[in-house]
Amino acid sequence: MGKEIISVRQFAIIVMLYSIGAAILILPATLTQVVKQDAWVVAVLGVLVGLLLVKFYITVGNISPKLSLVQLIEKVLGKYVGKIIVIFFLIFTYLSGAGLLYFLGDFMRTEVMPETPLVAFSGLFMIVIMFGTYLGIETFARSTEILFPVFFLLLIFFVVFISPQVDIEYLEPVLNSNPKSIINGILIFISEFAFPLVVLLMVFPVAINVPKSGTKGFYIGAIAGGIILITLITLCVLVLGPTDTAHRVFPSYAMAQRISIGNFIQRIEITMALLWIITLYVRIYFYFHVSVVGIAQLLKLKNYRSLILPLGLSMVALSQMIHPDVIHQLKFNKEIWIPYSATFALLLPVVLLIVAKIRKIKSE
Repeated sequence: MGKEIISVRQFAIIVMLYSIGAAILILPATLTQVVKQDAWVVAVLGVLVGLLLVKFYITVGNISPKLSLVQLIEKVLGKYVGKIIVIFFLIFTYLSGAGLLYFLGDFMRTEVMPETPLVAFSGLFMIVIMFGTYLGIETFARSTEILFPVFFLLLIFFVVFISPQVDIEYLEPVLNSNPKSIINGILIFISEFAFPLVVLLMVFPVAINVPKSGTKGFYIGAIAGGIILITLITLCVLVLGPTDTAHRVFPSYAMAQRISIGNFIQRIEITMALLWIITLYVRIYFYFHVSVVGIAQLLKLKNYRSLILPLGLSMVALSQMIHPDVIHQLKFNKEIWIPYSATFALLLPVVLLIVAKIRKIKSE
């Protein structure tokens, strides 16, 4: 397989959109259920913890900058143990992609087109993902450059027009939550914002045109994504109130429904849906891309493109079975996702660093 390279700017944009992912719709309700009006405080603390994890991932990526994460695992943990760990890691990325594909279809069916079957949304979206994977990471990175100004303008548009609905009293009293709830809220936040960033080690720093500057891009992207999430979570609390936010499945979408300027500009909640679709596109693309490329590297295939169609169709099928209903998905996110994702986002990198130090594997 020929080596694909992206620029630092492209990588920063990818990190920003990827870190937001599905969190736009998931985190406001989940955090307010735990810490109520202190959700914005938890979001700020979560971003700070997330930046520490970014530094951690950068250290792991620099163990062998010329290798992807899959190749690094095999090199550090050995041929046999490494392959087993890689298999579990690729199962994680593949299941995560299928889960988000289900979430996309469920949202569109529930809020936008209720008479359309879920598989139609999953299948059509997956066609775009497969085509992007076939064209390669360089083409995908250029597409994010095109989507970035669209995302940014829609975000500004949304923030400006929802501002008249803000009620500052919804933030009071500040820091009313107990420490246990705060810690739990931070874990929930970083599980959606920071833990998935470990997947980006498949391209960082091996696919960055200036690896040393890639570190800066990683930080900039994570900070920008964190600020956007803080803004949207805070707006949900300010507009809907902590109680209403906590009892809605998609509070940010419900918040967008309240936009009304002079009874002329209204019912424009589709702007929030477009923001979410852009970030979800980036997140699902990377889960799928890593799964395809990782399997190709594991099997020593010369070209990963032959795997795209079967894995893409299988992901669509899996997305129809992975959650029987939205209640199951919410329970999974609440009880299973944090320890499951932490296994690969915390435990695996720690093991790689320790073993690399023991075996004296240095940057090359």
